[in-house]
Amino acid sequence: MVYTAEDKRNWSCGMVRHKFNAVRCEEDGIKFASKKERKRYQELKILQLSGDVSFFLRQTPIHLLGGTKYVCDYQVFWSNGEVTFEDVKGMRTPMYKVKKREVEAKYPFIITEI
Repeated sequence: MVYTAEDKRNWSCGMVRHKFNAVRCEEDGIKFASKKERKRYQELKILQLSGDVSFFLRQTPIHLLGGTKYVCDYQVFWSNGEVTFEDVKGMRTPMYKVKKREVEAKYPFIITEI
């Protein structure tokens, strides 16, 4: 792999390139792991303003056996009483697949991939 001069400057400033080329970004003072995750945040805010979503939580931890945990990107409380768990994915890693399977086996809900 060839690194550009900009990559090397970023490393000297403490910025590290994400292994899946996700671009970290920020909105409303909140840091997001990717543009896609930020976009979902913006969509949920609009849905909240329109009344479709009552509220939503970010980075909800779900505890698993063996002291491990799965962190879901969004837990959404819809105005009709439904609650959904959403994970914004660009790349489905093997670890993600295992933890998702564990969560869905232990708890009575499905994680929706965005």
